[in-house]
Formats: sequence, C-alpha cells, structure tokens
Amino acid sequence: MKRTAKAHWYGTFKDGQGDLTTQTTALNHTQYSFKTRFEDGVGTNPEELIAAAHAGCFTMAVSYALSDAGFVPSSLDTEAVLELDFASLTITGIHLELKGGPIEGVSAEKFKEIAEGAKANCIVSRALSVPITLTVQYN
Repeated sequence: MKRTAKAHWYGTFKDGQGDLTTQTTALNHTQYSFKTRFEDGVGTNPEELIAAAHAGCFTMAVSYALSDAGFVPSSLDTEAVLELDFASLTITGIHLELKGGPIEGVSAEKFKEIAEGAKANCIVSRALSVPITLTVQYN
C-alpha cells in the first residue's frame, strides 16, 4: 500500500507560497506559506500535518491495543503538540495528551500501559526516524 501527497511551491522561502494535495483530496491545493508555517497565516503547514497524523495514528493504535487486549474502547481524544525550534528549524519533540474512558475492566494503570505501548508502536511514531530516499529530476 502506498499513500501520496504533492507539494507545489513558487517563490522565495519567506515571500513565496505553495499548496498541498493529498491522494484522497482531503487536502486539495491547500495553501501553505511562511506565514502559515511560522506566523499566523491562513492555511496549513508541514508541522501541523505531522502533529495531526501522529494524533490520528496514535489514537487508532490505542483503540487497537485495547481491542486486542479484550476491552471495548470508549471515547478516546488525543492532542499532539509538536514543538519546533525556529532558530535551528528543528522539531524538538511531540507531546501526546490522551484522554479516554471509562472503559469497563480497565484501570488507570492498565490504560497508561496500553497507551505507552501504542506510543512506541504506532506507525507514525516509528516513521519519524525511518530512512528517507530521494530521486531528483531537474529540468
């Protein structure tokens, strides 16, 4: 299975602008720019999308782990906060805040244990340190 997304950019880093489109068109020429990335512009940005992907993947991983352990998951809500050091243009961390329950038969300790396992094993958590390959075409 492969999932795709496309980015188009025109102009300089600070004054240019671009758009992002995903295979499903959930994003369809969605605007991004320096302002949406580092200030308060209208549109999205790569870091926000990483946080959204991580929150979604992790929450589904918690649901899977609960189900796999024989529990029936109830409501699960996750906020992912990605921290970006602007000076070094480095993502310094992602904090996941999970709220859930009550789930019949699950203690607070068991819920935390399951969440920790999901954090370590969700697809996006693991992907954040995978090898990256590149092909380049220059016209």
